[in-house]
Amino acid sequence: MNVHIFEMPLDFGASRHGSDMGPSAIRLAGIKERLEGLGHRVLYSNPVVIHPDDYNHPGNPKAKYLEPIVKACTQLAAELEKSVAAQEFPLVLGGDHSIALGTLAGLAAADQKRNIELGVLYVDAHGDFNNTETTPTGNIHGECLAASCGIGLPDLTNLYFNGRKVNPHNVCFVGSRDLDKGERMLMKKAGVTVFTMSDIDRQGFPSILKQVTDFFKKRVDAVHVSFDMDVLDPMFAPGTGIPLAAGMTNREALLLMEEMCGTGMVRSAEIVEVNPVLDIRNQTAQLAVELAARLLGDTIY
Repeated sequence: MNVHIFEMPLDFGASRHGSDMGPSAIRLAGIKERLEGLGHRVLYSNPVVIHPDDYNHPGNPKAKYLEPIVKACTQLAAELEKSVAAQEFPLVLGGDHSIALGTLAGLAAADQKRNIELGVLYVDAHGDFNNTETTPTGNIHGECLAASCGIGLPDLTNLYFNGRKVNPHNVCFVGSRDLDKGERMLMKKAGVTVFTMSDIDRQGFPSILKQVTDFFKKRVDAVHVSFDMDVLDPMFAPGTGIPLAAGMTNREALLLMEEMCGTGMVRSAEIVEVNPVLDIRNQTAQLAVELAARLLGDTIY
């Protein structure tokens, strides 16, 4: 398979800077060599040049750094659309989760031309389903999925092309454990499916895995995996911007990627929120490499 890695060193969507160095950390952890070892041909691109904007005013307090985020994600969307058209597997390395705006826009543009129904597995401690009325921070990484589902500022919902990019009924969350009150209401109204950490504790991870894979098999033609490293417990992934206790274990995350690979439906992925400033001996980036490897065919035996 031709795996096209896109580095997106964008961290304007979050409060804590440092995730802009995440793609470099994952590269240095050996992702190219790891995937080539599985028999893939790896292509590399850095589709945007992002200039540090720390000293500029963030603008709209309910959608901070809107202009540079929209600009960068629009460029990413164009590259993703071309990658899908070339029958590559796009793997986007962030950066904060606001890059999902560009990833999903590019995938949606390509899939609509081919009449393919897109599903999204959103592996994240957070919902990223706020809008300007519900956001407690104004950080766009907390609004990106809602906007991709057509909820939010027109600048975001109409990024790259007008209209929603993903049907919320085709979105499945796994590992959620920190949802704002307002976004919970938006998520329920939109009709997304959510498996929280409490669901995992109550039902057991094998049961959740079966429900997740069945969810996509019944609804969509292709799946995009959007993996935020903060879904993991900080014991396993300390290098992320919003570490939260009681998260997913490394074993659960690796098994989830392996099971999703087994569906044969995953056509693209992104791994975000690796923050080397907060990491310990690059272990979060190394785990990101292992997650990508499992998603792309690696097994223990």
